[in-house]
Amino acid sequence: MNQLPIIDISPLYQDQQPGWERVARAIDQACREWGFFYIKGHPISPQRIEHLLDSARQFFALPSAEKLRIDITQTRHHRGYGAIATEQLDPHRPSDLKETFDMGLHLPAEHPEVLAGKPLRGPNRHPDLPGWEALLEQHYQDMQALAQTLLRAMTLALGIERDFFDRRFQEPVSVLRMIHYPPRHTASSEEQQGAGAHTDYGCITLLYQDAAGGLQVRNVQGQWIDAPPIEGSFVVNLGDMMARWSNDRYLSTPHRVISPLGVDRYSMPFFAEPHPDTRIECLPGCQDAAHPAKYPVTTCAEFLLSRFADTYAYRRELEQA
Repeated sequence: MNQLPIIDISPLYQDQQPGWERVARAIDQACREWGFFYIKGHPISPQRIEHLLDSARQFFALPSAEKLRIDITQTRHHRGYGAIATEQLDPHRPSDLKETFDMGLHLPAEHPEVLAGKPLRGPNRHPDLPGWEALLEQHYQDMQALAQTLLRAMTLALGIERDFFDRRFQEPVSVLRMIHYPPRHTASSEEQQGAGAHTDYGCITLLYQDAAGGLQVRNVQGQWIDAPPIEGSFVVNLGDMMARWSNDRYLSTPHRVISPLGVDRYSMPFFAEPHPDTRIECLPGCQDAAHPAKYPVTTCAEFLLSRFADTYAYRRELEQA
């Protein structure tokens, strides 16, 4: 239990049913035993990743005043730039040693859900960098498609219709994030980590990480193990929303980032989340008389907002305003 499984998902892009079922079984096993796995054989090109990394380095190298023109704490729908120590993922440690850029599904100001003031709904707030907006908006769509391909593969083991997640991911609240972790020597104290130990909030996360390393996952024995970068792969993990859907059949596993020594680290997680009104309740095939539903019914938006309030001081202030 010291090595995350690596799954080649290329059969999911072919018509042969046996290959699709083989990948689905491998994903199901990884979700039950780890809640974490690597994928290879996906359609995101190395050239796309390099272009994104170049853009991330360019953005995070801007003066603070320029980045703060899209300060995430000045918006109600959680889009834009998060300065170092904006997040505190582990309540027992100092705020995280990282800075971020968050975007979601772009909904214009005249969209009915934006006009209605629905949470986490609104336009994206991009920096004024050549080519940035077109690149990230396209990557957002491509990562959403990749996430839904993986979710489709999970439906077989979960005993639900193959289009179950597709129907719930219409106009999703998925988030594409860019993260810059400064070198460890810039920390405010030895206790400050790049990202404190936490579980993800939502359904499924797909993470690109650069060559710097630093991601660690807690296995079922409670040991922290490294999840090193593997070229051409994404790290996939499940969040608390999927754990609730599956009645804890699938694991939402704690993980953290230890800032690397002497180098900057860049990562790009994609958090796949359904439409905000989606009901999150135990799937029929994941409960029976011996295994009743563990969690009360909630909605995607209600659950995410409750977790945001735990992590972001500015979100707590908004909730109290």
